[in-house]
Amino acid sequence: MDGNYYAVIMAGGGGTRLWPLSRKGSPKQTLKLAGDRSLFQIAVDRLLGHFPAERILVVTSATLAAHFQLDQPGIPLENYIIEPSGKNTAAAIGLASVNLKMRDPHAVMAIVTADHFIEREGRFLHVLRAAGEVAELGYLVTLGIQPTYPATGFGYIQQGAYLGTFENIVVFQAEGFKEKPDEKTAIEFIAGEDHSWNSGMFIWQVDKIMSEIKRQMPQLDHVLSAIAGAWGAPDYQQVLEKEWETLERVSIDFGIMEGAENVAVIPARGLGWSDVGSWNAVYEVLPKTAEGNVLNCPVHIARETNNTMVFASDQCDRLIVTLGVDNLVVVDTPDVLLICDQEHAQDVRVVVDELKEKGKNQYL
Repeated sequence: MDGNYYAVIMAGGGGTRLWPLSRKGSPKQTLKLAGDRSLFQIAVDRLLGHFPAERILVVTSATLAAHFQLDQPGIPLENYIIEPSGKNTAAAIGLASVNLKMRDPHAVMAIVTADHFIEREGRFLHVLRAAGEVAELGYLVTLGIQPTYPATGFGYIQQGAYLGTFENIVVFQAEGFKEKPDEKTAIEFIAGEDHSWNSGMFIWQVDKIMSEIKRQMPQLDHVLSAIAGAWGAPDYQQVLEKEWETLERVSIDFGIMEGAENVAVIPARGLGWSDVGSWNAVYEVLPKTAEGNVLNCPVHIARETNNTMVFASDQCDRLIVTLGVDNLVVVDTPDVLLICDQEHAQDVRVVVDELKEKGKNQYL
């Protein structure tokens, strides 16, 4: 299988969950949250432990592709799959599937993320190898994450019947996908020990996912067929852009996985995984001082400061002083200074929404 096994990195998002550091022009996957490598660079480097560069593809925008090519010049230019505009994950995965189908009709694809933190990279590659074997049997495989607390910000996958052990990793039939639950339901999921967090990472044969798209999303299938028909033709780009704009924004979870047949789940344990989807999550994964502080800034003086994160962008070199404070998030950028209690770090999205409503796009 190895020669037909490809990694597809989803890197097209322009998210602002780590605002004000993350902006439309510099989304989360471009950020250097730990050290001198961006999350995208880290994502590629860990895949190179199993996939050669020529079998790593990246789905992204034209603007971000130019940025990523500088970060990771080893990935061939033709391996960048450019979306004309963001249409959510179903369309992005469909476009990657068409691309791979043209390259290798027998391809198995691992859909992975460009902006997650995975502490145990060897364990992650081990799980991907096992998932590839399950996909070879015709299953649509989803990687679940063993829950560590009753999160209400993640979707959940319920595991059903035992399917087998692959590479010493236990695999189950997936019983269903659950949307983000309330806290009471999340506690029940944890207590039942049969639910995993939905990681958004999937492994399957190209033929299998394209069959599911045809069955469940006929409009997307029509667009992908038109794109495939223009493959290699002089008017390919025009066809792609015209057809792409007819698509609605639909996630792969809602559009395909909730109604898919033959779905397997691997409740991956021990990955040290985080989606680093908020400043709280960033705080959790970064090294801390004895006082519980995360200090990522050129010059900082802390007095009676505990459990606080101070994060400055590369362009900022001013002195930051914290005195007699606990449980804060401080993020310094050239044009925005964020100060909030850690309990309110998730509310950054409310500020972003307000900026959009007021037309303050220069801060987005």
